[in-house]
Amino acid sequence: MTGRTVRRGVVLGLGALWWWAVLRLAVAPGAGVLEAAVAAGGWGLSVLPVHCAHQERAAGAVAAGRWKRAWRAVVAVPGASRKGQRR
Repeated sequence: MTGRTVRRGVVLGLGALWWWAVLRLAVAPGAGVLEAAVAAGGWGLSVLPVHCAHQERAAGAVAAGRWKRAWRAVVAVPGASRKGQRR
């Protein structure tokens, strides 16, 4: 229960910080790089979850270790060395 409360408090605080930066950029004539960085960073984080999915549920996801197994299979084949080959 305490962890959930702390997490919500942190999220609420970061949300308030983001809104402060956005409103300061929109209203205050002296807003600068700090406010812009906070606003852009918060916006980027808000977009991130839309594009993220667990690998097991993602369409066309590659299984963990698939590329490593494929690379080892090619290297293990006799005569598969690329030395001396021209492209």
